[in-house]
Amino acid sequence: MKLLASLLLASALLSSALADKRVLALLENLAVKETHSAFFRLLTDHGFTLTFKVADDATISLKKYGEHLFDHIVVFAPTVDEFGGGLNVEAMTDFVDNGGNVLVASNSNTGDVLREIASECGFEVDEEGTAVIDHHHFDAKDEGRHTLIAVEAANLIKSDLMTGGVTAPLLYRGAGLLADPENPLVLSILSGSSTAYSHNPDQPIKEYPHAVGKNTVLIAGLQARNNARVVFSGSLDFFSDEFFTAEVEVPGQPPLKSGNAALAKALALWCFKETGVLKVEEVTHHLVGTNSPPDFYTIKEEVEFAITIKEKKNGAWVPFPGTDVQVEFVRIDPFVRKTMTNKNGVISTTFMIPDVYGVYQFKVNYHRLGLTRISTANQVSVRPLRHNQYERFISSAYPYYASAFSMMGGVFIFAIVFLHYKEEEVKKKAE
Repeated sequence: MKLLASLLLASALLSSALADKRVLALLENLAVKETHSAFFRLLTDHGFTLTFKVADDATISLKKYGEHLFDHIVVFAPTVDEFGGGLNVEAMTDFVDNGGNVLVASNSNTGDVLREIASECGFEVDEEGTAVIDHHHFDAKDEGRHTLIAVEAANLIKSDLMTGGVTAPLLYRGAGLLADPENPLVLSILSGSSTAYSHNPDQPIKEYPHAVGKNTVLIAGLQARNNARVVFSGSLDFFSDEFFTAEVEVPGQPPLKSGNAALAKALALWCFKETGVLKVEEVTHHLVGTNSPPDFYTIKEEVEFAITIKEKKNGAWVPFPGTDVQVEFVRIDPFVRKTMTNKNGVISTTFMIPDVYGVYQFKVNYHRLGLTRISTANQVSVRPLRHNQYERFISSAYPYYASAFSMMGGVFIFAIVFLHYKEEEVKKKAE
């Protein structure tokens, strides 16, 4: 019996350890597994369990008995027009809507299904046959069309959580992307230089290119409102073993080892929520000097609010060191907004409840680049003072007190005079 219980406990611990680590890798063909083996080895080294399928395999299924079978999806199938099995654009967007994360890599011949997925995420892939061209920043191994470009690390988004702090130049060969500037959830992770543009290298330029200069996005990202993450690269070669081990040779500069491997690792860990993940462990509020929340608050009371936030690092949850977390005390509009102090992950502050009663909420909305969003709301009631809680004598009312007592004294004196004063009678003279 004890052995059975031990086995069940071990099975539960193993299943929990494997949770959030299931990856479905959809490939153009099985050869991609070999040409991109370093990237897949990187994922397995971090504990991910990979299931490889050809993108048009008829046995592909994301759900079973209403539950998703995978936590993350890698799509390395640029030219596929339709997925196999029950997988399509609607299923992919439903997967993201339910918190799943997706990493997609395309190329100059992107198929229709990947274009639709990009459109759903706020990106647009340039026309088929086009490639990013840069006549000033190309690698020495380029064949003359200047489509094998060397991208400086300065063109990366300013977030070490997403990029890993990469400083080495990057190799890129593939299609250009356009990001929706009105979508606040879209991130331009890697953009081209000011001399880059997207066009078909085999055709003369007769019209203004769709993507020019720094508007040419090479790798785009999305963090949805439910904190699901999508990374879309216009280059499948970017994740290849060849680019991971290559040296970047820009004419006139010494060769440098490419930063592709370091950036691909940082992006994969960020996309699959191994980095940049926050969680709220506890939210408390109470009167200063007490330990438990009251049934209601009264105006002008001193209240203490605290929130415990943890950050995921190397697979463990550690106290979040942020010092810019704010709390709002809201009744339709914020009446109080304060930046809290952080003590080993317990972020707290004290403030006086405003002199306006009603139904309020303690709100924390923390949105920072590269981090998952935190949004909490705790509703409380604020009542006015009871009749016996008001101040009895107000200094500003002393003139009114004096006038009242002086009036009372005057009436008293008048009453005494009126009651005790008697006029002498005047005797009438005899006629």
